Amino acid sequence: MGEFQREFSISNDDQQLLDVPGGNALYASVGYLVWEEDETPGILTRVGEDFPQSWLDDFSNQRINIDGVVVLPQAVDIRACYIQQGYQTRLVDDPIPHFSRLGMALPPALIGYTSQHQFPTDRRTIKDTSIRASDIPQNYLTATGAHLCPMDYLSHNLLPAVLRQQGFSTITLDPSSSYMDSAYIGDIPALITGLTAFIPSEEDLKNLYKGKTIDLWEMAAELCRYGCEMVIIKRGTNGQYLYDAASEKKWDITAYPARVQNLIGAGDAFCGGFLAGYRRTFDPLQAVLYGNVASSLVIEGNGPFFALQALPGLADARLENLQAAVREV
Repeated sequence: MGEFQREFSISNDDQQLLDVPGGNALYASVGYLVWEEDETPGILTRVGEDFPQSWLDDFSNQRINIDGVVVLPQAVDIRACYIQQGYQTRLVDDPIPHFSRLGMALPPALIGYTSQHQFPTDRRTIKDTSIRASDIPQNYLTATGAHLCPMDYLSHNLLPAVLRQQGFSTITLDPSSSYMDSAYIGDIPALITGLTAFIPSEEDLKNLYKGKTIDLWEMAAELCRYGCEMVIIKRGTNGQYLYDAASEKKWDITAYPARVQNLIGAGDAFCGGFLAGYRRTFDPLQAVLYGNVASSLVIEGNGPFFALQALPGLADARLENLQAAVREV
C-alpha cells in the first residue's frame, strides 16, 4: 500500500531517466518479488486518469496484482524529480538548473513541475490520493500480511486498524517524513500500536526525537513500548539497526557492499524484502537480511524491475554472505 510516481532522475554519471514508472509501492513490491516466485503482491494506491495504462499492464506482467489501483476520474500530478549526489538521492523542487548544467532544455514532460514536498502538509485533511477502506478489493482481504509505504498521515492512521480487523497478522509500516517531526511526536503511538514492525529512516527518527534524545536505541525501545513488536532503523549505506521488543536484543546489520548505480527505491525495496523474509522465517533478524539483499539488488541498476533480472541464486548467495555482517550490540 503506497504510491506510484512518474520519475525523472539524473544519476552521478549524468545519465537521465525521464518519465519512467516508480514510487514506493512499486519498489516495495519488487523487493518482495526478489524472494517470492510463487506469490503475487497486490498494490493498493490511487492514481489519476492520466496514469499510463501501458505501465499498469507492465506491472501485471511482472506478477504484481493491480486490482487495488483506483483510477480517479481526473488528472493527478505524481511527477517526482531526483538528483543523485554521491551516495545520496535528493528530491528537487526546481529541475531547471540541473538540466541546464548538462546543456539540456527542460524535458517537455517536466514543464510546470513543482515538488509536492515543498508545500506544508495538513495532516488532518484527506487528499484525493489518500487511501480509503472502501478502496481495498475483496480478494486482497484473504492475505495475512501487508506493508504500508510512506503515505499521508490519515492513510497511516486508518489502515492498520482496518487490516487487523480483517485478520492480517503481519503489518509493517514505513512512516512518511511529512509527519516525523518532534511537534507531532504525541501522534505516533496511535499509529504504531499493534504493528509487527515500524521501519523509519535514521534521519526521520532523529527529526521525531529532536530535542529529546540522540540515542537511536533509546528511541527504538520507547516506540516498542507503545505496542510495536520491533523497530528497524534504515541507515542508508550504513545498513540497519534492529530492536526486537520481545527479546530486547539490539542488532547492527551492515549493508551488503553492492555496486551503486541508482539509490531510488532502496528503502522501499528493503521493506518489501523484509516482509517476504518475515513471512517465510518469522525471524526478525533473518527478515532484515532479506530486506538488505533486496535493496542491494535494486540499487545496482536503473528502474524498479532491474532487481528481478538478477542471476538465479544471487539473492541466496548474498543472504549467506550477510550472515557474517551481523553484530549484536
